[in-house]
Amino acid sequence: MSTTEHTTHDEEDAGRRDFLHVAAAGMAGVGATLAMWPFVDQMNPAADTLALATVEVDISSIGEGEAIVIKWRGKPIFIRHRTAAEIAEAEGVALSDLIDKETDGERVRGEAKWLVLVGTCTHLGCVPLGTKSGDDKGEFGGWFCPCHGSHYDTSGRIRKGPAPKNLAVPTYAFVTDTLIKIG
Repeated sequence: MSTTEHTTHDEEDAGRRDFLHVAAAGMAGVGATLAMWPFVDQMNPAADTLALATVEVDISSIGEGEAIVIKWRGKPIFIRHRTAAEIAEAEGVALSDLIDKETDGERVRGEAKWLVLVGTCTHLGCVPLGTKSGDDKGEFGGWFCPCHGSHYDTSGRIRKGPAPKNLAVPTYAFVTDTLIKIG
């Protein structure tokens, strides 16, 4: 055998060996993934938890200027049927006057008269007043957190006080004109 034949033969063996290493490592990776899958899958939420992931709310009985509070995922959700004056007030605010700059249009889905918010103050998680008749609605006619003095406007935007962010807007959509699906 010549030296050239040995070199070619050694190169072929090295190529086969590299292929076998890569194939073995790939199969080990696939096997490890398949072995881990049951452990990862068991971390997914249970069916009863997923059932609570969404809630449908009939809003037909909420009169103009009224609001309700429902529970979703253990959190209060404010649903307000805003008046034309509340909408005009919310739309008329200059962004420069806001702490957390969002337009009213960015905070509503569908008709502007319906506002849906997560009802926890963004300062320390208290539940602001302003949904029940007779509640203190703060200086801006929206919600007021008496614990530390945060004032929210008719769009749920922070206007005064220690809260750093606007009241959160949950994921929601109108199923019909009178039915909202939250989640």
